[in-house]
Amino acid sequence: MINIKKKDKVIVLSGKDKGKQGEVLQVFPEKSRVIVSKINFVKRHTKATQQDPAGIREKEAALHISKIMLVCPKCSQPTKPKYDFLSDGKKIRICKRCGEMIV
Repeated sequence: MINIKKKDKVIVLSGKDKGKQGEVLQVFPEKSRVIVSKINFVKRHTKATQQDPAGIREKEAALHISKIMLVCPKCSQPTKPKYDFLSDGKKIRICKRCGEMIV
């Protein structure tokens, strides 16, 4: 089960970018991977097109979901969220450290 959503703030737990924080740009649940802004840059050699010249471009590559952890917006601590249901039946994420809703 993936507890990370687009626009969540996350921290990297392992790898070359360990300890860095960023915002989730894209989630691939079928592959258990996410793309995080300004994390895990790779270089790509590109051919020239009519719009862009040839060159070496840097872009973010996907990270496995097990290498990142959600950061609570209220207490700014990494947390594994727990789930609860509102009175109208909507499922929400709650920080285990401070007890606040994660929107």
